[in-house]
Amino acid sequence: MTTEPLLLFGGSGSPRLAASVADQLGLPLGRNEVHRFSEGNLFVRVLENVRGRRVYIVQSTAFPSNDNFMELLFWIDAFKRASAESVTAVVPYFSYGKGDKKDEPRVSIRARVCADAMEAAGVDRLITMDLHAPQIQGFFRKPVDDLYALPVLCERIREMSLPDLVVVAPDTGFAKKARKYARFLGTDLAIADKERRLHDERAEVVAVMGDVRDRTALLVDDFTASGGTLADAALRLAERGALAVYAMVTHAAFGQGSIARIEASPLVKVLVTDTVENQRVDIGSQVEVVSVAGLFAEAIRRVDGRESISSLFPFDGQRG
Repeated sequence: MTTEPLLLFGGSGSPRLAASVADQLGLPLGRNEVHRFSEGNLFVRVLENVRGRRVYIVQSTAFPSNDNFMELLFWIDAFKRASAESVTAVVPYFSYGKGDKKDEPRVSIRARVCADAMEAAGVDRLITMDLHAPQIQGFFRKPVDDLYALPVLCERIREMSLPDLVVVAPDTGFAKKARKYARFLGTDLAIADKERRLHDERAEVVAVMGDVRDRTALLVDDFTASGGTLADAALRLAERGALAVYAMVTHAAFGQGSIARIEASPLVKVLVTDTVENQRVDIGSQVEVVSVAGLFAEAIRRVDGRESISSLFPFDGQRG
C-alpha cells in the first residue's frame, strides 16, 4: 500500500509563507476558504478530501491576533471532523508566547490557555519558531518543534561581510540566546541592560556591558513591535563608539510609529523574517525581510518522514 503524500494548507494569517513552503516542498497548496461575516464571525471550509491524510496547516497568529488564533482553532477542528489522520499546526509566530507566567496578581497565563485550546480542538503537533520562552513547550501534552531563525538570519549577515562584528543582546534576559548567535558568527557578545516600567511595549536601555567601540554592532532579538528597544539600544551603542549598528529580529509585528523610530535611529538595516506578513504599516526600505520558508519546509519534511529535527540546529548543544 502506497502512503499518500502530506497535505499542506494555508490560513489567512500566512498566505504568502504557506505558498512559499508549498513551493519548497514541491506540493500544491490544499484548497480551502475563509468567510468573515459582518458581525465578526469566522467560517472556514476545507475544499479537499482529507480523510486519512496527514494535514499541515500554516497559520501565524499576528494581526489580527485573536481572529487568526480563532481561525487556527477552527481549521484544526474542521480537519479532525473531516477524519484527517493527523493535524499539525505550523504557527510561525505564536503571538501569546509572552504570556508564559503569572508574574503579577490576577493575570492569565495566556500561552497556557492557547495551548489548552489547541489541544481541545484536536491538534496533534505544533511546529513554531523562536518561542519567547522555551518552557511554553511544556504547556502542551503534544509534541512541539521550536525552530530557530538563527541560521537563516546569520547566513544573510555573513553575505553582507560586515567588518569587526560584535553581537549585542537587547537585555539580560536574551543574553543566553544571543550567545548562540555570537558563537554561530564567531564573534564577541555585548549586553544592553534595559528597564520596562509599564505594559506599553516601550523599554529604556540604561547601560551596555561589553566593548563596542570602533566595531559593527549587531542587535539580535526574537520580537519587536514598537521598535523602541532597537532604536534606543542603537543610540546607546553609537554613543559608546560603535561604527555602525545593525539588527536582526525573528518576529517583527510592527505597530504605528515603529518604522519612524527605526528610521530616526542610527540603525543601518534591520533584518526580519516573514513569520509576520500581515503588517499594519509600510516597513520601508530600512527593513529587509529574510524568508524562513525553506526552514519550515525542511522541518515539515522531516516530521512527516520521522527524521530528526535537532540535526537542523547542530549549533544548539542543548537539543537532543
